[in-house]
Amino acid sequence: MRILGKFPNIRLRRVRNSSWIRRLVSENDLSVNDLILPIFIREGNNKIDSIKSMPGVNRYSIDKLYLIMDKVKKLHIPMVALFPYTPNRKKDKFGSESLNENNLICKALKYLKKKYPDIGLMCDVALDPYTSHGHDGIIINDKIDNDETNKILIKQSLLQAEMGCDIISPSDMMDGRVGLIRKSLDKNKFQNVCILSYAVKFASNFYGPFRNAIGSKSKLKKDKKTYQMDFKNLNESYREVALDIKEGADLIMIKPGLPYLDIIKSIKDNFKIPVFAYQVSGEYSLLKIGVKKKLVNENVIYESLISFKRAGASAIVTYFAIEVAEKLKKNQLK
Repeated sequence: MRILGKFPNIRLRRVRNSSWIRRLVSENDLSVNDLILPIFIREGNNKIDSIKSMPGVNRYSIDKLYLIMDKVKKLHIPMVALFPYTPNRKKDKFGSESLNENNLICKALKYLKKKYPDIGLMCDVALDPYTSHGHDGIIINDKIDNDETNKILIKQSLLQAEMGCDIISPSDMMDGRVGLIRKSLDKNKFQNVCILSYAVKFASNFYGPFRNAIGSKSKLKKDKKTYQMDFKNLNESYREVALDIKEGADLIMIKPGLPYLDIIKSIKDNFKIPVFAYQVSGEYSLLKIGVKKKLVNENVIYESLISFKRAGASAIVTYFAIEVAEKLKKNQLK
């Protein structure tokens, strides 16, 4: 880029001198329309469990979901993402509970769609909350079997659509699953159900608190590097995204978020498709604990979310959604 002019004729600080002019020339902003709130669901009645590794985040029994959903509705947060905490007694090596029409996600979908019809519902498609080994797919001969896993993911996606899910979100990283899910949804007259593909999901070290939240961490014996992406790679992400778009993905997820702003920008610039970013549990907990211990100012939360928008994210899945939406409403973010 060629820079025109020079100092002292050009003084860039002139457009920073007052709050009103900084607002006028601001290149990016954050609104409640950018936010998606993840919610953890547990069995039982009248239950709210705090998650120690994620300060301020809880698991809710279905009858207590109104406590958080009423806030979502009042603040006009457009969508929530649902994640189950499945009891060990319901887990097996095939993730069979994922296909139970009375599982936690299915019951939550029916309840939420009836009580909060104007809030979008996003559901994760993967087997890790349901498997006794903690992996996203079926293990055969000591390996994650791609094609056998896809057979279950197709059924899981269709079941979620039947129960009222608006956005099916395969996060498993199996090859070919987007096309198979799209074909199944269309065949069963769910043409209007969106697919948000976790096309670029890295084998990251930032997922620990989430795995505690859904109860899979203690079950996981090996890493997920044979199906999740190598965090050293960029070009591989182009191939993943291109294939998923070709197979029918409507939206693309990049996960984790902050360490991968370059990926978000590259995918947005190259594919011109809505790109969502997931500010994952490890990112959340690091920031939350840092603020609590006064190691950093609480405005780092807003700064981190703006970085997603600057990189090109269309929406952000974040555990800070309610906290940030409340401050946006009061015009308290800066």
